[in-house]
Amino acid sequence: MIINRVRSRRCLAAVAALATTVITPLLASSPASAEPVAEAAAAVTLPPAHAGFDYQIGGAYTPPSGVTVVSRDREAAPAAGLYNICYVNAFQVQPAEIGQWDADLLLRDANGNVIIDEDWDEAILDIGTAAKRTRIAAKVNGWIDGCAAKGFQAVEPDNYDSYERSQGKFNASAASAFITQLSSHAHDKGLAIAQKNTAELASSRVANGLDFAVAEECGQYNECGDYTKYFGNNVIVIEYTSAGLSRACAGWKNTLSIVRRDVDVSPAGSGKYLRQTC
Repeated sequence: MIINRVRSRRCLAAVAALATTVITPLLASSPASAEPVAEAAAAVTLPPAHAGFDYQIGGAYTPPSGVTVVSRDREAAPAAGLYNICYVNAFQVQPAEIGQWDADLLLRDANGNVIIDEDWDEAILDIGTAAKRTRIAAKVNGWIDGCAAKGFQAVEPDNYDSYERSQGKFNASAASAFITQLSSHAHDKGLAIAQKNTAELASSRVANGLDFAVAEECGQYNECGDYTKYFGNNVIVIEYTSAGLSRACAGWKNTLSIVRRDVDVSPAGSGKYLRQTC
């Protein structure tokens, strides 16, 4: 499964040396559901801030000169000698994988039809109850185990904002409860974990156990400061337009990792491939 498209809901509307950072364990209060509290391992290694970054979720290729941090799909191998982030579609289902999920874990409308994110033709996972979150997390955490076994240093769970497409069947609290389960497991495996987009939940990063942010089009939509307010300089920015890249670079080129990619996140050598930096 290679992801060959941009996952930012925003883009649909518009079409350092390798230093390490250690985080101190931060515990949230125990939720009433008795689900796992976000609990950091003794130490995880964050991506170096303001580093050369490449977004390769559409297919792996030799990283350009100067790149020290790479994000790749969970089925790809990490790039040797670099800091590697493992992309996982945690809240929705790849079209080819829908048969791999129990039918009752797919979110359904009042008529019993599976609710689909029509932009990507992806079924939304039903994280509306603690019991279902636990069952879904069992599979996603298995993918996280695979990321760790391959040698990735971090994980990037996508579609944190699926509650916005759930037709009111679950809300942001359910998303926070689920990401907390994933972050606890990632930390147990020695992996840092990213908040992917969803700037409106950045203020909950400590309670949810999230270590850094991967923000698509925060320059385009003037949201980069919404992430740095809570994550400091531990923010990776991906833009898909020249205007977005210009805005991101104007405000953050000396502090954040910033890259512009083509909207299909194409591998180098393909006709659509585009990569620019500040």
